[in-house]
Amino acid sequence: MEDYNKIIESLGVKFIKARNIRILHPITIKNYYDVENTLTVLYNGEVSFGEEKVKVETGDMLFIPGGKHITVTYGDASQPKTVTNEEFMIHREQYWEANRDPQKIGNMPNSFGYVSFEAKVFDSVNFFNSLDVPPFIIKREDSLVQTINQILTEDMLDTAGKGRIIKIKTEEIVIEVIRYILKNRLFVEQLVTNSTYFKDPRLIDIFAYIKDNLGGDLSNKVLANVANVSEDYVGQYFKMLTGINPQDYIEYQRMEAAVGLLRTSKKSIRAIGAEVGYKDTAYFCRRFKMMFGIPAGKMRRRESLMNV
Repeated sequence: MEDYNKIIESLGVKFIKARNIRILHPITIKNYYDVENTLTVLYNGEVSFGEEKVKVETGDMLFIPGGKHITVTYGDASQPKTVTNEEFMIHREQYWEANRDPQKIGNMPNSFGYVSFEAKVFDSVNFFNSLDVPPFIIKREDSLVQTINQILTEDMLDTAGKGRIIKIKTEEIVIEVIRYILKNRLFVEQLVTNSTYFKDPRLIDIFAYIKDNLGGDLSNKVLANVANVSEDYVGQYFKMLTGINPQDYIEYQRMEAAVGLLRTSKKSIRAIGAEVGYKDTAYFCRRFKMMFGIPAGKMRRRESLMNV
C-alpha cells in the first residue's frame, strides 16, 4: 500500500469540466474518445457501454479513462441512433441538453452527471491510461455520487471559493476511484505489471523531459542521453517498462497537448502543430484526425460552442 500512497502523492489532478445532462434522443457513439478521464453517474434512464452494451444501473457510475476508445449508448439501447465520435462532437446539442439549475441535479428524467479531469503522475503521465485500466462500473458508492453532485452544484453557481472547492473535490474523486479499484481488487494484473515503472527514476526523467520538450527533438538518441542508456537499448527499455514504444507515447503526449491548446488558445492550427513538434501541418492534421476521429478545426469549433 505504501507504493500506492507514493503514487497518489505524486498525482497532479486538474478539473476540466462538469455537466448535468438530459438525454434528448437515444444515441450510440462509436469509438467515443477523449484525452481526459470521465466519471459519469446515472440518475435516471439508461446508459450502457461496450459492444456488448453492459448496462449502468441507476445510481451507479461509469468510469472511462482518458485515451480509451469505447462505444457508449445514452438512452434506450433498443432504438438508438448510431453516430461516429466526430458527428457527436459537432452536433451533440441535438442529443444532449445541459441543465444549469442546481435544484434539478438528479431530479430530471433520462439524465446523468459527469466530471472530467486529468490525473498525471509527476504532471507527466496519465495515471489511469498508463495502467491500462479499461472502462468499468463503480457500484453503489453514495459518497462518491455526493461528491460529483457537489462539484456540479459548485460549477453552476457563482460563489466565493468555488474553484478551490472544485479542485479539492476533484482530488477526492481521483482518490476514491483508486480506492475502489484496490478495495475490489480490480485489474490486479495490470496494476502489478504497469505500476512498477513509476519507481524507475530514469523513466521518470524521460517522462519529464518529453513533457518539457514536446516541440523539440525527441529522438531515441536524445532520450537515451536523458536516461543514460544506449541509443540501441532505450526503445526496448521504454517498451519493457511501459508496454509501448517511446515514439507512440510521444505522439500521444503531443496530441494531448494540441487538444489543450485548441481548447484554451486562439493560435492557428499551423502554430499549434509546430508548438507540439509537427513541422508539416498537413501531417499533423492527418494524425490528429486518425487519433481523435475529428479534424483539429472541428475540435476547436466544438469547444467554441456551448459546452454541453
